[in-house]
Amino acid sequence: QVQVVESGGGLVQTGGSLRLSCAASGSIISINAMGWYRQAPGKQRETVAGISSGGITNYAASVKGRFTISRDNAKNTVYLQMNSLKPEDTAVYYCNVLGRTSGWGPPNEYWGQGTQVTVSS
Repeated sequence: QVQVVESGGGLVQTGGSLRLSCAASGSIISINAMGWYRQAPGKQRETVAGISSGGITNYAASVKGRFTISRDNAKNTVYLQMNSLKPEDTAVYYCNVLGRTSGWGPPNEYWGQGTQVTVSS
């Protein structure tokens, strides 16, 4: 089995910063891409940022310039540094891992349980 665990959420004021972490463990043997998604109340889950195994990153337009995604391949961990937070960033943030548990076949997606980020105005 594969475990994906996020941490680092919390309550912060407008303009503040938070750093989210996500670690994948268990039977995963290789990881392709890792990413962050978020879901606000009454809205659909949306992509926030992603990073490939080679370190290529992409961001949603709404967070570009404020959020930075990075990863530590040795630790199977991805981070999301969030600066200049706005009330509209309030959401549950989910980590997504695309990886393999065996040496053949396509990779599978694994999700964390989510961590709440609340930005007060």
